[in-house]
Amino acid sequence: MALATATISSPQLRYCPSPRGRRRRRGRHGAAAATVAASATPRSSEENIVIVGAGVAGLATAVALRRLGVGAAVLEQGDALRAGGTSLTLFKNGWRVLDAIGVADELRSKYLRIQGCPAAVAPLRSWIVVGSELHFEVPADRRMRMRSPAAGGRELREFSFEEEAPGQEVRAVERRVLLETLSSKLPPGTISFSSKLKSISEQGPAGGTLLELEDGRQILSKIVIGCDGVNSPIAKWMGFSEPRYVGHMAFRGLAEYADGQPFEPKVNYIYGRGVRAGFVPVSPTKVYWFICFNRPDPGPKITDPAALKSEALELVRGWPSDLLAVMRSTPEGAVVRTPLVDRWLWPGLAPAASRGGRVVLAGDAWHPMTPNLGQGACCALEDAVILARRLADAGGAQAQAAMRAYEAERWARVFPLTARAGLVGALVQWDNAAVCAARDGVVIPRLVRLGPFLEHTNFECDLLEPAPQSP
Repeated sequence: MALATATISSPQLRYCPSPRGRRRRRGRHGAAAATVAASATPRSSEENIVIVGAGVAGLATAVALRRLGVGAAVLEQGDALRAGGTSLTLFKNGWRVLDAIGVADELRSKYLRIQGCPAAVAPLRSWIVVGSELHFEVPADRRMRMRSPAAGGRELREFSFEEEAPGQEVRAVERRVLLETLSSKLPPGTISFSSKLKSISEQGPAGGTLLELEDGRQILSKIVIGCDGVNSPIAKWMGFSEPRYVGHMAFRGLAEYADGQPFEPKVNYIYGRGVRAGFVPVSPTKVYWFICFNRPDPGPKITDPAALKSEALELVRGWPSDLLAVMRSTPEGAVVRTPLVDRWLWPGLAPAASRGGRVVLAGDAWHPMTPNLGQGACCALEDAVILARRLADAGGAQAQAAMRAYEAERWARVFPLTARAGLVGALVQWDNAAVCAARDGVVIPRLVRLGPFLEHTNFECDLLEPAPQSP
């Protein structure tokens, strides 16, 4: 779905203080508003709410606000929705939010529900022997068993979601499709592309926040929601430190099988010393895979797609043939390499997530976390629905109280998750032989239990009933 650069016109958006009752007014701008040429865009405008960033957090917040009768303009620095990023794993808390904002079923119809998630690994020695492989099978009762030929066929772990984590819902979703689905729920002209933020400044006690863009446009907004990602300029302006590199890099890719991929809907994890990998079917024709490896510094950025894929394959040379086959079935342009970073929001040390009732952060802009729990996108979705409801219920005059309540509620959720994700990553990325032996022989197979391990995915939110929209 293509969305053209559009003008942001303040008469289109009126702040509605209640999710029900009063209607959001819109000007008489039809679909043509989405195709206004960039040269016709006003050099200055005023808005009630501006969301900076059209990623998961930004678009989900815009959709949630719209369902509550609150309009928001979205600024995106790119010239289109982000096409890269391979896929995201969404657990049941993420699906609760997608249900709440009315897009879950549309996505469910496209992606496979994962039947189980192994929490065990092959014995350490199986990765010392070149060519040893880990075989997975899913019996009819949907239990998952992990067996290693190098371990003489000994079963390493057996579990099922039905028994250990009832009600869990896990699917891997293409980032591109998620963004397109969210954006399709917004009116034409909501998203302004090629709108890179140059500066942000406060305009006195009651003057709002001024956003200056690289192309010279200026937007004065009553409320600014920073959803501009891990390297957020808005977070930096608010006093946040740069995200911390945790010492791990990740390759990610999305394999394509035009005639259908051959795998069961399950996650396949493989652990080594300082390196781990995995793959999971996304849809009938696509499989997501990743490799996480230790590196003292991120190193130079690699832009050659062929070199990226070659380096990834070299990291796991001699690993299970299924993993290598998935990687070789990946188009070169569908492989990315990124450093893993996080930011721990220590109480009393981290800046506030809001400023003066005018600016507030959400998603990775506020709390970047490592992917070890699969909660980055899920927490961004949670932020969106909670912030939207707080703002809609409070109304413009009480925005500061709404932002503070949002921050208090979300901090209690995201700080422990960020810390836990970092600690889990440190555990599974050890390269010390003795520690890996304990991890593989005791911690994961004997101490980890799937149900308690996934308790962090318990999250409830009511459906956001759509407010009446004017024709």
